Amino acid sequence: MTGALDGLRVLDLSRILAGPTATQLLGDFGADVIKIERPGLGDDTRAWGPPFVQGADGPTQESAYYLCANRNKRSIAIDIATPEGALTVRQLLKHCDVLVENFKPGGLQKYGLSYEDLKDAFPELVYCSISGFGQTGPNREKPGYDLLAQAYGGIMSLTGDPQGEPMKVAVGIADVMTGMYAANAILAALRHKDRTGEGQHIDIALVDCQIAWLINEGTNYLTSGKVPQRRGNQHPNIVPYQVFEVKDGHAVVAVGNDTQFQRFCALIGRDALASDACFATNAARLENRDALIATLSETLRNYERDWLIAGLEANKVPGGPINRMDDVFASDQVAARQMKISVPHPEAASGQVDLIGNPVKFSKTPVTYRRAPPVCGSDTNEILTAFAAEMKTSEEER
Repeated sequence: MTGALDGLRVLDLSRILAGPTATQLLGDFGADVIKIERPGLGDDTRAWGPPFVQGADGPTQESAYYLCANRNKRSIAIDIATPEGALTVRQLLKHCDVLVENFKPGGLQKYGLSYEDLKDAFPELVYCSISGFGQTGPNREKPGYDLLAQAYGGIMSLTGDPQGEPMKVAVGIADVMTGMYAANAILAALRHKDRTGEGQHIDIALVDCQIAWLINEGTNYLTSGKVPQRRGNQHPNIVPYQVFEVKDGHAVVAVGNDTQFQRFCALIGRDALASDACFATNAARLENRDALIATLSETLRNYERDWLIAGLEANKVPGGPINRMDDVFASDQVAARQMKISVPHPEAASGQVDLIGNPVKFSKTPVTYRRAPPVCGSDTNEILTAFAAEMKTSEEER
């Protein structure tokens, strides 16, 4: 069975996380992704450990960070800074539909590999450039790091304890979401190419994407003019919707409407709160948040976590545990949804590595895991030999 993008070929000049996230997603959907890496060094994230894959003689140079965004790709080692390397990239592009890169704006121009350098020779090429601030604007020259994007784009001002310092999200979420936007944009550009034969340049920035997913908090500000404040685990528009301390730990309560609030109050023996005009509606609860949360916090500290969670579920009130990584990957839900996968890996002493699965479930073209994240340059000879043969066949047919 072939994937939805079977027959699509992507030349991946990106590294770190945003670009590799986008190209891994395309690879999961069936595209042939060719990852260009620096000879002897490879993607920067190969060195971002420990942890590293454990080989027969100890740790390898394959970091867990690198593994997270590079499956379903083939690696070819090319020094694009040399004329020979740049020429090889151009030759590879004759066999490719998409190019993804995350150099600084203008960074590929000196190698003759910018969009302007390539668009006439490859008019159907979809060329996706990922950077920190985009190809235009006063900050275009600034570096593109996830932490800087989270800081500049506002999400850190909303994240963390109200009395503490601004806090980044624990994973590189600006990078990851940029990768998602990039993959989506590439698919849209391919749709346009299929209809018109025209390729195009996609300019996508970490900061732009981070601002885009401010979602309700960003729109709250644009609507009211009031600068949102950090609320820790509380929700800006719904109460109670947060983490609560219980007798033996913590739990999440996520009341989404007034009916759920009534059932929640009945469960914890505080029925009077649901009929109090100060708390009966969500608008009233927002107005009187501090008083309500103080009362609920005092009450919930008397209950054990499992009792509370079971009661919430029985009464159809959203809530649940706060799982650690070991809880997550040992859960029956993860097993049922195949969110933990294992793929063969030549460097691993066990012969395989564990990865996080793709969340998309197609009914006709399911995601496949065809290749482990490649060792740097491991597919160089295979790719160059195969493409030379393709070129020869094509010339003979003409």
